[in-house]
Amino acid sequence: MPPLANVFLILCSAISFLGYGAACFFSGSLKREFGRYGFGPQRALIGGLQLCAALGLLAGLSQPWMGRAAAAGLALMMLVAVGVRIKIQDTLLQATPALFYLVLNTYLCLAAF
Repeated sequence: MPPLANVFLILCSAISFLGYGAACFFSGSLKREFGRYGFGPQRALIGGLQLCAALGLLAGLSQPWMGRAAAAGLALMMLVAVGVRIKIQDTLLQATPALFYLVLNTYLCLAAF
């Protein structure tokens, strides 16, 4: 079991991506946002991948390799998200959540499990 501080970070990321991944299927505002990003047709796939990765983070509490793989996948996804935010000329404030989760999941992948 990872140290308590890392467990807290794992839970924060997992809960966030469970919520965001589920919202990809049900939220009208996210449907519009994915259209703005140019990823409208991939919204359900991205949401499903986020849900799977969130579950992988939780599974990583007992199977570290799975947590590392899930965190790496989320970090890669957030790297792409930052690139999309730059491409569509969003502000730094708008890109901050993607940057935050990029850093968090990179840390989880490299050091938390």
